[in-house]
Amino acid sequence: MATAEAPVDEAVIDQPLLERHKKPVCLIVLGMAGSGKTTFVQQLTSRLHAKNKPPYVINLDPACKEVPYPVNIDIRDTVNYKEVMKQYSLGPNGGIVTSLNLFATKFDQLITLVAKKSADTDIAIFDTPGQIEVFTWSASGTIITETLAALFPTVVVYVIDTVRSVSPVTFMSNMLYACSILYKLRLPFIIVMNKIDVVKHDFALEWMKDFDVFEKAVNGDESYHANLSRSLSMALDEFYQDITTVGFSAVTGEGFEAFLKAVDAAVVEYETDYRPEHDRLQKLQAEERTKEQNRQKQKFKSDFEKDNERQIPSSQVSDIFLRHRAVGGESSSDEEGQEGNPEDDDDEEDGAGYKSFHKYLEEQKKKQQSKPNKVNKPSSS
Repeated sequence: MATAEAPVDEAVIDQPLLERHKKPVCLIVLGMAGSGKTTFVQQLTSRLHAKNKPPYVINLDPACKEVPYPVNIDIRDTVNYKEVMKQYSLGPNGGIVTSLNLFATKFDQLITLVAKKSADTDIAIFDTPGQIEVFTWSASGTIITETLAALFPTVVVYVIDTVRSVSPVTFMSNMLYACSILYKLRLPFIIVMNKIDVVKHDFALEWMKDFDVFEKAVNGDESYHANLSRSLSMALDEFYQDITTVGFSAVTGEGFEAFLKAVDAAVVEYETDYRPEHDRLQKLQAEERTKEQNRQKQKFKSDFEKDNERQIPSSQVSDIFLRHRAVGGESSSDEEGQEGNPEDDDDEEDGAGYKSFHKYLEEQKKKQQSKPNKVNKPSSS
């Protein structure tokens, strides 16, 4: 039995696993409901059109009634959200998840369309549903994100409502969610502090840089949430150092240029950090698949050889079959005596059975003859 595995085909592993494109840069826009995510996409699209660099925009929210910006691909043209809810008896969130799952089955066609626009478009914007958890933690969201990241430079844009984040507890909740998304998706990440036309985001930057400043903001609150936020702020210190944060106004467009610079830096991070790691993992997976195929081949070969060893040679099988008397075969002289004895015994048994049955019939006949004949005489009238 062969135990050594066949060598891994290096040519198969070293060949390009996927056809990548340098552009467009895919921006996956995430954000809590009411954070101004859709308005941010509208302002970003408008500004890029004004610079004669129109983006390729994809709407992934099946539940929205209207889209306030020009869309190249709309999930609502493929999936009817209300019909999905009726057909599968689902609620709002379940309908969104199911709609995304159905759309993900055709996502290869979207990839083809985006790739065709790679020569003319620098940025592709993906507007996700307002229910952030529906996209972030669903299977369809993972499929969409990983597929884009494998083929195009991909950046996650997390939009935060600056006005609501004035509260330290709310700010910490947003940072925790951003941290969880970052470590789940493992892609270049940009935090966009939206609505800076109402409240400047300087306070948030200070909280992220200096723990003492954040602690002073929390000192007036002795609740459990405040104490938890104070502790988490120290734990997120490393997260703050590596994250990119920009201020933006979805109404006035303030911070647009700073955002584009952050995107350029994120693309460099994608090329230097994410892409090599992705290639390494893909190569390891290819090696494991090749080893598993070789192992299965060896196992099949070994099992096949064992089966052949246990089987009777075909020449012996045909020889035994031809020697059988039922088909008129002749047996050899040296085996004739061995094969004849069992058939002679069968003949003797058949003869004995016939004699015993004949004897039984004779006895029954004698018994019938020995009985007196009783004839019923007709009665006289």
